[in-house]
Amino acid sequence: MKYLDFFDEIPSITLYDDLSQFLGVNDDGVIELTYVDIVKTAGHSCATVAGAYLIALKGLKALYGENLPQRGYIKVELQKIPTDDNAGVVGCVLSNITGATTDYGFGGIPTGKFNRRDLLFFGVDMECDVRFTRLDTDESVCVNYKPQVVVNPMAILKSAIKPDAKPEDIQSFPTRFQAMVKTVFDNADKVIEIKK
Repeated sequence: MKYLDFFDEIPSITLYDDLSQFLGVNDDGVIELTYVDIVKTAGHSCATVAGAYLIALKGLKALYGENLPQRGYIKVELQKIPTDDNAGVVGCVLSNITGATTDYGFGGIPTGKFNRRDLLFFGVDMECDVRFTRLDTDESVCVNYKPQVVVNPMAILKSAIKPDAKPEDIQSFPTRFQAMVKTVFDNADKVIEIKK
């Protein structure tokens, strides 16, 4: 798969997944996820997918510090319902990274261990976009994503789909759109706000 060079410049997310180790996927249970991995599962790269990735990258770092996040042992809550502002996309990205699911994920082995269900919640009454909670310590961090402080994705999109869009605007749209995504990543500390 050929993709943009800047994708490789984005820090990866490394987690420990005991289910992966138990099932023999690898010896140590350590999983490294890249933005390219998430783009493949989402099927595209946009400000929403980039934001969800940054929410996980920065939020899990704030929650676990120098320790590896424990995939499958993180509760993920979103303020919005899935159909509001593509929160469903954010939820899918966060599910792929943390292992958390609503009622559709792995229910665990017969002993109940490794259950991934009932860890992802939408429409939560809270004052932040996303909240991560460690199941082992009950510690939480809240994360807000504000891309509008550096980009206007809708303006770029409309420039290519409006009835009077110029051919050059349509032709340049993919390049301009991914340049916008790069701007989001280049300004990660401005678009992501962490609250403990």
